[in-house]
Amino acid sequence: MTISKERILTGDRPTGPLHLGHYVGSLANRVKLQHEYESYILIADVQALTTHFEHPGELRRNTMQVATDYLAAGLDPGTATILIQSRVPEIHELAMYFSLFTMVNVLRHNPTVKTEAAQHGFNDMPYGFLGYPISQSADISIFKAHLVPVGEDQIPHMELTRKIVRRFNDLYRPVLIEPRELISSVSRLVGLDGKAKMSKSLNNGIFLQDQPAVVEAKVKTAVTDPQRIRKNDPGHPEICTVFTYHKVFNAAEVEEIEHDCRQGTIGCVACKKNLADKLNRMLEPMHERRAVYEQHPDLVADILQTGTAKARKIAAATMEEVREAMQLDYFSKHQS
Repeated sequence: MTISKERILTGDRPTGPLHLGHYVGSLANRVKLQHEYESYILIADVQALTTHFEHPGELRRNTMQVATDYLAAGLDPGTATILIQSRVPEIHELAMYFSLFTMVNVLRHNPTVKTEAAQHGFNDMPYGFLGYPISQSADISIFKAHLVPVGEDQIPHMELTRKIVRRFNDLYRPVLIEPRELISSVSRLVGLDGKAKMSKSLNNGIFLQDQPAVVEAKVKTAVTDPQRIRKNDPGHPEICTVFTYHKVFNAAEVEEIEHDCRQGTIGCVACKKNLADKLNRMLEPMHERRAVYEQHPDLVADILQTGTAKARKIAAATMEEVREAMQLDYFSKHQS
């Protein structure tokens, strides 16, 4: 199969609506990269079940929510292919073949798996959760992605994927592409509480769907400099969550804000008001696009169905090559 330009595979688990952390960490970059690469955006609903298996009813709503967030943020379904993982069964077949020669200890010692297992309270990890890095490797390999945009915490998964691909190609035949990571230069966005990354579960996030009044109310709760008691007290912006957001979303005024904060000539109320205004201005075009899709929910479903069908054709072609390489193509015309 001929690929005209390098292909990217990226995506999210649909565990809830996307927030500003998702936007600066990956989504804004995807919107840009869709014009530079052949982009496939995966809604990883099966992987979401590895930690939310007791609540499958939430998947449908969350999947549609994430898809709407993608479209509102500027992903163009005519340019980028948005697909649903569970509707491409070839992914799960390839994951099974990968699991045949991936050792359990390799998965157990994956630092990202260990960290996430602790976060979810898994003392004894379910098989599906332990094996989700294999599923990720299959996601990447089935579409023959050349590049995968990731944060630093995902590098162990990429290293595992390359090992799996090399092992498959050595065992059977060089069929699969060894992918490269495209490292994000953006640090994770801290939540409004200033204690941890922005997260729905921690209730410390600003979501892309939040309306102006909601954004203003949330920004008012953001943690600032605890040492600053009065408006005219000199501030310490380096320990202020609001200033962290200004550096990300209001770079043009950062130097002025830092100076005024240290001099005590700008209060936290005014600083937060400025930030809320900048955030709402950035979110405004997203809300306009979102309104169109919310008025036509069938359009979102059609986009997902079309993208998934397109992706499945590629996955099916890859699996034909995989089965042939593994001599599992029992009913192929080439077999006697």
